[in-house]
Amino acid sequence: MARRFVAFLFLFLIATVLWQCARKGSPSGGPKDVTPPTLVKTEPEGMTTNFKAKRIRLYFDELIKLEDVQNQLIVSPPLKYQPDITPQGGASKYVEIKLKDTLRENTTYTLNFGQSVQDNNEGNPSAFLTYVFSTGDYIDSLQLTGAVRDAFNKKADDFISVMLYELDTAYTDSTIYKKPPNYITNTLDSAVIFRLKNLKEGKYKLFALKDAAKNNVFDQNADKIAFLQDTITLPTDSTYVLTLFKEVPNYSMAVPSFVAKNRIQFGYYGDASDVVIEPLTQLPDTVNTKILKERDKDTINFWFTPFEVDSIVFTVTNERFNVRDTFSVKSRKVGIDSLQLRPNQSGSLSFSDPFHIQANTPLTKIDTTKISMMDQDSLPVNYSAQLDTLLNHVSLDFPVEPNQSYQIDLLPGAITDFFGQVNDTTAYFLSTGSYADFGNLTFNINVDENAYPLIVQLTDEQGKVKREILATEPQAFEFNHLEPANYLVRVIFDANNNGKWDTGNYLKKLQPEKISYYPDIIEIRANWEKVETFTIRD
Repeated sequence: MARRFVAFLFLFLIATVLWQCARKGSPSGGPKDVTPPTLVKTEPEGMTTNFKAKRIRLYFDELIKLEDVQNQLIVSPPLKYQPDITPQGGASKYVEIKLKDTLRENTTYTLNFGQSVQDNNEGNPSAFLTYVFSTGDYIDSLQLTGAVRDAFNKKADDFISVMLYELDTAYTDSTIYKKPPNYITNTLDSAVIFRLKNLKEGKYKLFALKDAAKNNVFDQNADKIAFLQDTITLPTDSTYVLTLFKEVPNYSMAVPSFVAKNRIQFGYYGDASDVVIEPLTQLPDTVNTKILKERDKDTINFWFTPFEVDSIVFTVTNERFNVRDTFSVKSRKVGIDSLQLRPNQSGSLSFSDPFHIQANTPLTKIDTTKISMMDQDSLPVNYSAQLDTLLNHVSLDFPVEPNQSYQIDLLPGAITDFFGQVNDTTAYFLSTGSYADFGNLTFNINVDENAYPLIVQLTDEQGKVKREILATEPQAFEFNHLEPANYLVRVIFDANNNGKWDTGNYLKKLQPEKISYYPDIIEIRANWEKVETFTIRD
């Protein structure tokens, strides 16, 4: 009995000790670690001259991990081959960089890690971590600072490459298409400012790229670009602002194809406003043709009365650029496009946007005797109808009243397309709310009169245009019957008075048309009258 009691007591004491140990090992709920890793040593030492190493190690005071190092790490001047970097997908107390390139002579190199080096537990980044060395006898020490803005959007893109080219005897305007820069840095993901460091004295050209391929050269079809018109001479105390824009690509026509039995599609890049498409193949006399550009798409459709053919040969001429292409388009088994109608509004009817009916095939005729409208009291509504063959829609103009419902009836034959197809019996039901459900905005702009003409756009928070007003002289910009929401205001300085924003072109040395954003978000509430004033000084 005594022996059993002693054994029980021994087990009790062991359990107590283990419980106490478990308590000591449990989370204490202390303050969160917000301290980033500290660099304690580098091999070779930072700021080394006459550098000849092939491996670099950076040691830290705690376990670290690498996050998004492919985007964050910027090597200046750029390397032809990306270095091997560890750890990848694990934790370590050091970062190792293995260089694969033969380094340039007498050159200062900077490795900027951005925020890729983070502590392993909480992800605190070691911000602005850099490693600098020189293959020559000294470290270059000049700097260049500035900021990048987007020409059209209120917020600039993340990870913009800022590039500096030395104006030596080999530099030409086309260098940026073929050769990486002498110096490069990155705006990272949280700021638009940049700082190029460890530069040498000289004359330079400054660029920025949203570099889709991450190859440090400009691809017009994929990249946004910003360029500074003037030459930069270092040293300088000036701060520079770069405006990033997407160029209109150089004109080219894609290979056309049969997409339907009655339609051949011609895709293109660039400006195709002067393009002429002509069939070289002799078409039967019974075949009618029509050419129509798709709205908001870089596509031209060649419509034709279907007939049996193996292929059709076309010439496509753009006289503006003196370009002529010849294409042979082989027929294939595809369906036929039949008439389909789609209203631009359904259910709720806007007080400000005209109602229209869009078609997918070319429209040729409307018959208003087969179109009728009535309100909620079954009373007829007077309207006018117009066929727009360029936009390929039928617009209906009628007085839109508050707290009202409308029914639009289309009998067969109301709308006829290029192929003689007519609509089926169709009805559209629309209704309006009360004026009190909406808000009104009066927007005043204080700006030099010489700044006109202006295009004032009211957009949602994502930048999609909701309303637009063009003005050639000072006026109050009235935006009435607005849905309750948050809005932005974009002011375009329409320098060439063509009613739209025009982008820039690097080789032509054209900067994009200027845009100013009202700095605040404008909140519109139901039954509100709001007045805002925007003073633009530059």
